[in-house]
Amino acid sequence: METAARFRAAVEKRDLSLLDGLFTEDIRLYSPVKFTPFEGRPMVLGLLGVLLRTFEDFRYVGRLEGAAGTADAAEEAPSEILVFRAVVNGKEIHGIDLLQFDETGRIKEFTVMVRPLSAVEALRDAVFAGLVADGLAPGPAAG
Repeated sequence: METAARFRAAVEKRDLSLLDGLFTEDIRLYSPVKFTPFEGRPMVLGLLGVLLRTFEDFRYVGRLEGAAGTADAAEEAPSEILVFRAVVNGKEIHGIDLLQFDETGRIKEFTVMVRPLSAVEALRDAVFAGLVADGLAPGPAAG
């Protein structure tokens, strides 16, 4: 799908401007480190900016096309899975980006899954610090 190829190129080039027009306004990004999704184009773009700064040696190593159900609907939506490898704070990550498209071909749901647990924990800590630094999340409470 053209949208997935454009998404992949933007991430590989680390250029958020290339993502323009690829997401629905109400996109939801399901993260492995947060129970509720990140919602809306501004928040998802902000998170992707943090991720692009956080991942080292990020590379896509494969892709799969198909269909998958979304959180809102029982019916399946056109989907593509991009398989990736990266490093976060010295921890190797293996993961997938599951992109689900609306009827116009824009990404409406985006699910990230990563392994192993030690890499998930490193990713969680690095992303939280990045979101706080960018003003997208409140800092830890002083105690």
